[in-house]
Amino acid sequence: MTDLETQMNAVGSAVAPALLALEECEALAACYDDNANFRSRIVMERYSFGRGEYKYFAYPLPEPLSALREAAYARLAPIANRWNEAMGIDTCYSREHAAFIERCHEVGQTRPTPLLLRYVPGDYNCLHQDLYGEHVFPIQMAVLLSAPNRDFTGGEFVMTEQRPRMQSRAEVVHLSQGDAVFFAAHHRPV
Repeated sequence: MTDLETQMNAVGSAVAPALLALEECEALAACYDDNANFRSRIVMERYSFGRGEYKYFAYPLPEPLSALREAAYARLAPIANRWNEAMGIDTCYSREHAAFIERCHEVGQTRPTPLLLRYVPGDYNCLHQDLYGEHVFPIQMAVLLSAPNRDFTGGEFVMTEQRPRMQSRAEVVHLSQGDAVFFAAHHRPV
C-alpha cells in the first residue's frame, strides 16, 4: 500500500506536495483568459453553486494537465479497484487512462471534465460532489495554482464526510502552490 493510499483510506484525501512547478502553475492559470482552451464557462452564482466562475477545458488538454491526468490515473486506478472490491462494487478500472476515456465515450460521455476555477475576493464554492454521468472515477484531484497569502487569503479546501448515525466530519486541507489533493469523489470503504 502506498502512502497516498494509506492517507486516503484514513481520512478520504491525500496531499501530493509540489506536483506542479511554479512555471506550470502560472502557465495553466494564465490560459484562463484564452477561450480557445475551453468548452464552456459556468458562473456559479447563476446556479446557486457559490460565487465565482469556472471553465471546462476542451480537448486537446494543455500540457502539463494531460500528462498529469494520465500519470495520476495510473497510480490511482489500483486504489480505486481495491476500494471497489472492499465495497462489493463490480467495476474494475484499467491501468491505462485512455481505456477509461474510451469506456466513457462508448456511453456518450465525450466532454472533458477538467476545469479551472477563478475566484475574486468574497467568492466561494458550496459543498458539492462532482459526479458526471454513468462512469465516474471514484478519486478526484485538485491542484492549487495560486500561492496562499501572496495571491489570496482564506480559500481553504474543505471536505465534509457524512457518517451514518454520527455527526458529519469536516476536514480542511492546507495546500501550497503546486500541491495536489486527491480525494474520494463519492464513496470510499470505511
